[in-house]
Amino acid sequence: MPRRKLDRYILEQMTRPVLAALLVTLVAQLLERVLRIIQQLTENGAHVGFVVQLAVNLVPYYLTFSLPAAFFISIFLVVARMGDGNEIDAILASGVSISRFAAPFVGMGLVFMLLSLALFGFLQPYGRYAYRAVLNAAINAGWNAQLQPEVFVDPGHGFTITADRVSMSGRTLHGVFVRRVSPDGREQITTATSGRLEVAPDGRLVNLTIDKGLHVDMAPGRRAQVLRIENFSASEPLKGVDVTTTPRGGDVRELTLFELSHELRAKSSVIPRRALEAELFGRLVRSLSVPFLPLMAIPLGMAAKRGGRAPGLILAGVLLIGFHHGVQLTQSLAANGKLSTIVIWAIYAVFVGLCSWLFLSSLERPGDTPITRVVSSVGDLVHRIRDLFAREPAGAAP
Repeated sequence: MPRRKLDRYILEQMTRPVLAALLVTLVAQLLERVLRIIQQLTENGAHVGFVVQLAVNLVPYYLTFSLPAAFFISIFLVVARMGDGNEIDAILASGVSISRFAAPFVGMGLVFMLLSLALFGFLQPYGRYAYRAVLNAAINAGWNAQLQPEVFVDPGHGFTITADRVSMSGRTLHGVFVRRVSPDGREQITTATSGRLEVAPDGRLVNLTIDKGLHVDMAPGRRAQVLRIENFSASEPLKGVDVTTTPRGGDVRELTLFELSHELRAKSSVIPRRALEAELFGRLVRSLSVPFLPLMAIPLGMAAKRGGRAPGLILAGVLLIGFHHGVQLTQSLAANGKLSTIVIWAIYAVFVGLCSWLFLSSLERPGDTPITRVVSSVGDLVHRIRDLFAREPAGAAP
């Protein structure tokens, strides 16, 4: 098979799996975060229409973490499928070495490395700032005078309200609980069986009407007063919490790679040097690790034909998660001055060394890696123990 034709064939085989894996991992991460965003918006009385904007600004952040996982999974599946169809045996029999077979995968890894640098270095910082700006805008947009059941809404001004059951409109309430705290420390708590929320004609106030309940008034230095009420009305400003968006760059995570480098060279930077180095090194090692993923995925994918796919995927998951959390932990400790930033590069060197060792150990016998040998040894040991316990005692009656 001509070399260029082989490269084109491998890249064609990789296209669909990598896109599918990227989409699945990205959506899986976003779904969990979207649920938290909805909860945060409802608790602050903000309109849930901001969810889409917030989720879009989070895409670069989660894409940076989905990319390595999707890339590895797609390589593993493609190599394992080619091994099951004996395509790899035919390719190697034609004189193509394992190193040459891995070349298009590594080339794609270099492309993904550049994409990761663009995400980590530029899109993610701007996306993080835009997320914060939209979240502040959502909170500032004010309470829409609608409730969700069993959700505490705090639209500000010391006013908190919740209800056990709420109508479809969000404004007819059952099982109402209201708490007000004045600046002078006076606290008022009102409970009622039912209530209604209405927006004033001028759109500036929300009117709360409560039927049949208890009202507790507690002022500093005075005894609490408990009143039974039949009908009670109150008005609150239809305005959210006042939150001001600071300029981008106040958080080191909102700086681009160029800005991080500039701040490191500047003598008058207000951000500590160790925090700048930790952020810069953390982004670089995550991006530079992507081209080495094929060196781990290819031998494990070839080994899947012998020892099954589970051991290879488990090992890969442990290594990738360990690398991610190791960089994250050392980055945090280095930013606080409790660890040298060199440790971040040390973790990167260990990860690259493991990937390279796994690939080089499989060059002589494709599919035979230290992992498959360990799994095979463990399997043989389990079979011996099972046979030992299953063997009948000597002299036992037939």
